[in-house]
Amino acid sequence: MAALPDGRRARLRGLAALFLQRKAITPIGGLELDGAERCLLAALCCLPLLEFGEEGLHGWTQLLVYPEAFRVQRNHVDAAGVLHEWQDELIGESWEAGPLILSWADVMADCAEPRAGFCVAAHEMAHKLDVLDGALDGTPPLPREWQRAWARDFQAAYEAFCRQVDAGAPTRIDPYAAEAEEEFFAVATEYHFSDPATLRAEMPAVAAHLARLYGPPPFDPAPAD
Repeated sequence: MAALPDGRRARLRGLAALFLQRKAITPIGGLELDGAERCLLAALCCLPLLEFGEEGLHGWTQLLVYPEAFRVQRNHVDAAGVLHEWQDELIGESWEAGPLILSWADVMADCAEPRAGFCVAAHEMAHKLDVLDGALDGTPPLPREWQRAWARDFQAAYEAFCRQVDAGAPTRIDPYAAEAEEEFFAVATEYHFSDPATLRAEMPAVAAHLARLYGPPPFDPAPAD
C-alpha cells in the first residue's frame, strides 16, 4: 500500500475509514486485534475499491477474523439422492448476503510476502464485487459494452486455463482458478495486486480488464532470477 501514489493512497484512507464505520470487525477464537490491525484489514479490503468506489461495500455488514485457517461443514445431495458431508479447511470465505471471513495468519503471510501472488483479502473482496449484480459468476457489475467484452475475454481465458490444468500441465497461475468462473476472477484479482507481471504474461486480456476495474497495480514484482 505504501507504493500507491499520493492521490490513490488518500482515496484508500477515505475508503478504509468508511469500512471501519460501516463494518463490524469481529475476531473469533480468542484472537485480539488492536486499532492498527483493524486499519490494516480495512485498507486491504478496500484496495479493490480504489476505482470502483464505496458501492463495493454494499450488501454486508461484518468481517469475521479467525486466528488461522478454519473448518466449515459442507454437504451435497448427489443425483441418486445420497447425502455427502465433509469438512473444508479455508483461509477465507465470502457469503452472498453474509459476512466476509478471513484467516489472520494468512493475511499476515500475504503482508510478509506481498509479491508472491496471494492476497486473501483481495480474493474475498472480488467475490463481494462479483455478487453485487445478483449473480456469483465471475463478472462484477459493469457497463453493458464492457460487460460483453469482459465475458468474452474471461471465458476464453478461463476455458484455456481449465484445459491446461486438466491436462496436468504446470501453470504459473494458481490452479485453484480452474475451480469455477468466480474463482478464476478472484484468483486473477490476487495476481493483479501481488504479481501483475505474471498475470500480464499469462493472461494479457484478463490483466487489461482488471487494470481498468481496479486501476494500476501498486507495484510490479522484482525481475525474475
